[in-house]
Amino acid sequence: MIEVTDLRKEFVLTAKQRKELNTKEHIATAVDGITFSCEPGRVFSLLGPNGAGKTTTLRMISTIFKPTSGSIKICGIDAVQHPKEARGKIGFLTGSTGLYARLTPVEMINYFADLYGVEKQVREERKERLFELLDMKDFLHKRIGKLSTGMKQKVSICRTMIHDPEVVIFDEPTSGLDVITAENIIQLIRDCKNEGKTVIFSSHIMSEVDLLCDDIAIVHKGKLLMQSTMDEFRTQMTSDSLTQEFINIVHQSNTAL
Repeated sequence: MIEVTDLRKEFVLTAKQRKELNTKEHIATAVDGITFSCEPGRVFSLLGPNGAGKTTTLRMISTIFKPTSGSIKICGIDAVQHPKEARGKIGFLTGSTGLYARLTPVEMINYFADLYGVEKQVREERKERLFELLDMKDFLHKRIGKLSTGMKQKVSICRTMIHDPEVVIFDEPTSGLDVITAENIIQLIRDCKNEGKTVIFSSHIMSEVDLLCDDIAIVHKGKLLMQSTMDEFRTQMTSDSLTQEFINIVHQSNTAL
């Protein structure tokens, strides 16, 4: 379970950033009072154009960023006050996850399993399942720095899932990947849902959103524009496609602002 209440994140701008943004303001508000919740056994999609604040929101939920104000609860744990405890419940997968180039996938996954305190027997069982699911056995002992983008993303998936987190956050997980690797990740998201995990998912690929998601929220300029179940959203759509409906909602908010 994820519960986000009145979440806000501000960044102090340097002189160079103010010049680049053509602003005299010293503070930039990336997330502005967002509230929503994600339930176990459901896939929640957080959508928004570039710069909307969705990645900042996901990084606050995953405890990478500390909010300026507001609250985040992960499985009942106050993630702002107790980030280490909350982190043990979270798996966070993004297309830009950093990996240690000199390690092999096996060494990398063992390292993270140790960080999370996963017992050796349990670790080996989970590794076997993940390696089989992602078809990784041909490159398990090669240096990560020599692997392709798709192979590295598979390693990132294992790193994300090795401690069997209750909450899984996917931020643009299939961006730039080949079709087969993207399908592996989609299957993993389905598996997480079927196992009763709480899944929050961000993507620019609307076909994936339409295929996977049970609940949807749209953010723009740091604000939450709408939130509903996917069934309700489809019923209320006035456009022929999810993509066009998303565009219309964002454009309408620009007019209102």
